[in-house]
Amino acid sequence: MKTTLEHFKLNRSILKHILVILLISVTAQISDAQPNQTTVEKWDIFELSLNGPQEGNPFLDVALSGRFIRGDRVIEVNGFYDSNGKYIIRFMPDAVGKWSYVTKSSENSLNGKKGSFRCKISSPNNHGPVRISNQYHFAYADGTPYYPFGTTCYAWIHQGNKLEEQTLETLKTASFNKMRMCVFPKNYSYNKNEPQYYPFEGSAPKDWDFTRYNPAFFRHLEKRVADLCKLGIEADIILFHPYDRWGFSEMDAESDYRYLKYITTRLSAYRNVWWSMANEYDFLLRRKPMSQWDRFFEIVRDNDPYSHLRSIHNGDVNKNYDHTKPWITHVCIQNWDVKQAKEWRNKYKKPVINDECEYEGNIPMPWGNITAREIVHRFWIMTTNGCYAGHGETYENPEQILWWSKGGTLVGESWKRILFLKRIMEEGPPGGLTPIGNSWVWSRVSGGMNGDYRLIYFGEHQPVAWFYGKPKNVRFKVDVIDTWNMTITPQDRIYENNEEIPLPGKPYLAIRIRGVK
Repeated sequence: MKTTLEHFKLNRSILKHILVILLISVTAQISDAQPNQTTVEKWDIFELSLNGPQEGNPFLDVALSGRFIRGDRVIEVNGFYDSNGKYIIRFMPDAVGKWSYVTKSSENSLNGKKGSFRCKISSPNNHGPVRISNQYHFAYADGTPYYPFGTTCYAWIHQGNKLEEQTLETLKTASFNKMRMCVFPKNYSYNKNEPQYYPFEGSAPKDWDFTRYNPAFFRHLEKRVADLCKLGIEADIILFHPYDRWGFSEMDAESDYRYLKYITTRLSAYRNVWWSMANEYDFLLRRKPMSQWDRFFEIVRDNDPYSHLRSIHNGDVNKNYDHTKPWITHVCIQNWDVKQAKEWRNKYKKPVINDECEYEGNIPMPWGNITAREIVHRFWIMTTNGCYAGHGETYENPEQILWWSKGGTLVGESWKRILFLKRIMEEGPPGGLTPIGNSWVWSRVSGGMNGDYRLIYFGEHQPVAWFYGKPKNVRFKVDVIDTWNMTITPQDRIYENNEEIPLPGKPYLAIRIRGVK
């Protein structure tokens, strides 16, 4: 009897140890596949982290992807190697409910990992990624209208935490909703400092291994993209530029292709990402022919499962890329002559953003020394013609910290007036503006309409009365807008369509017309 009891206790002890070993094994497998997240907000990031091999060159040797499944929908997402044996798959869910996933990899230890998570409704400030809307305009994925009123800070992420945090503080007040920014550090006037991080393993000035990325660089980039997202700012990420002393603009085609796949894999799950193929792409044509730029767009498109917006920016005003190509979602150009806005709109049949219509400032270069009043004037012309424009500021200072390149603080006068225009657009009917006609009147004066709504800008003209572009067979109210002093003065009467509108006879005024019942 005693022997039987001892055997029972012994067997129970062995069984207990076996169960513990099995539990540890199962738990280890689950921890490999299941991240800390069990619930993710719609259009936020679900991140799966896996442990895998470090031998050889994991950036090249290991292929990894994930299949995310909800009902009959399957979305395939590439994964990437981060560092120290860590592999990551990121996914941006766009539907509420349960999502399951399974990994696929050339490495057995990363293959076939399964799990699931729940996607909950988005928070009030999360409207999803920006899409094209109404052919010439933009809206968030949830349908909320988006009017791009952005700024340029090319190299702000390469200035160190103190200045970068100051830039973010400035943006909280300025309320821009888009930021043009470079991935690679920049070598140009007023921007000669070394960056804190480099994108590849190796050492400055040009000793790089273009097959091995520096994860610290990309984590820092991601942090700043996330910081912008928290402020409601779209990150218009410039993938190439010509202003370089490190050799990043001189990579061979295969290195360029690998880099594009890696960065799109890392960043695509951020809802506020836009892809700008280059700043002034035509200055790189000697090293990167046109066929290569077309291939760049194909790689970005094919490796971004969320179809973020894609554009390219020119240097010479006469060397626009062919924006009719199918991989271009919207037109991004550099041109001081904003009165071509309707021409660009009609030519390309897509949204137009003149992201560099020159900058407010006082530096010697002519593109960087127009007045605040002039850039506000150009914004109004672009906007009332159913297009959009971009801001930049280039004022000299002893520290050589110019907003257009390094960020910091805004010292000019245009940004306040530009955001006054932004508020006017946001108060108007959704869907954006359509230019009012092509007659001789509208070649001089700019006007946009949306139903019974009109926003007409007189610019340098100073009429004492106005007859044109009024809604027909509609009674309407008129507000007189002083675009510089940022005032809106309602006229104290209701007009019929055949009545003239008296005006103060001053330049840089606009009127807002709204139909009434």
